[in-house]
Amino acid sequence: MAAVLRGSRFLVGRCSKHVDFAFVSARSMASKTPVGFVGLGNMGNPMAKNLLNHGYPVIATDVFPESCKELQELGAQIVDNPGEVADKADRIITMLPSSPNVIDVYTGPNGILKKIKKGSLLIDSSTIDPSVSKEMAAAAEKMGAVFMDAPVSGGVGAASSGKLTFMVGGAEAEFTAAKELLTCMGANVVYCGQVGTGQAAKICNNMLLAIGMIGTSETMNLGIRLGLDPKLLAKILNMSSGRCWSSDTYNPVPGVMEGVPSGNNYQGGFGTQLMAKDLGLAQNTATNTKTPVPLGSLAHQMYRMMCARGYANKDFSSVFQFLQEEEGEEEGQGQGQ
Repeated sequence: MAAVLRGSRFLVGRCSKHVDFAFVSARSMASKTPVGFVGLGNMGNPMAKNLLNHGYPVIATDVFPESCKELQELGAQIVDNPGEVADKADRIITMLPSSPNVIDVYTGPNGILKKIKKGSLLIDSSTIDPSVSKEMAAAAEKMGAVFMDAPVSGGVGAASSGKLTFMVGGAEAEFTAAKELLTCMGANVVYCGQVGTGQAAKICNNMLLAIGMIGTSETMNLGIRLGLDPKLLAKILNMSSGRCWSSDTYNPVPGVMEGVPSGNNYQGGFGTQLMAKDLGLAQNTATNTKTPVPLGSLAHQMYRMMCARGYANKDFSSVFQFLQEEEGEEEGQGQGQ
């Protein structure tokens, strides 16, 4: 039924500007039909759980079968590949690490577009190159489906609590249908414009996040070396003009806050390797648009260096630990001279 209702959008959508409202209603009527989910990592797993919590049957898959076990125990149907997800669901959300992963999941031998139904709604919450989002949208359109980019901000904590921010790019007529699902997983769902603009907003956000985390880490490290108690320094920063998300919500210093990666040896959270990838995307788009981003470039270099020094799988707030270790190496070199 849902597939029929979705497919009919393409038959009558050309006839009237007012048809969009009819299809919003059609999708609302089918609101509890199964939702597909591809990618059950640190972010995808809690996002899919929130769909289950809101009463949506979930059909899911992940390249690592062990990532599916918890969701299966909660009632999700697990299948072998993205193509099988598309065969069983006409609304699909993907949450993947990088552009190559997205291309493979959508267009690969067992990809979503191999078995997609006409009228399906595809929402990609990965952070990838905006040009890849546009390519996937064009490929989906050829198959009679709709692709929207909807990357997220907020981290694992917000994914678990359903308080993510979604930045959505795609046909405005489809935004209401996408928002129906995204509000189950997020507190803010913002329409940014055509396909690729959601990615543009996310890339800009993550460049600022990386710069802010490095600045917070440098500041905390300096204060500690000057004899300040880290909790006291954080308290002062958070009631002063230096306050930012990295200081008041995700502090990088172990022992300052509970429930953040710095309190768990930087495990979980948003990996340094992923931050380096996002900064690379920002660097590429800055080059293509001839936009000067000197601090963004320095942040990219620092996170790439961290990946080479064994921090790739640690949370990106481990830049504080990295700075402390760099400091120790410098002191050792000074003593050896």
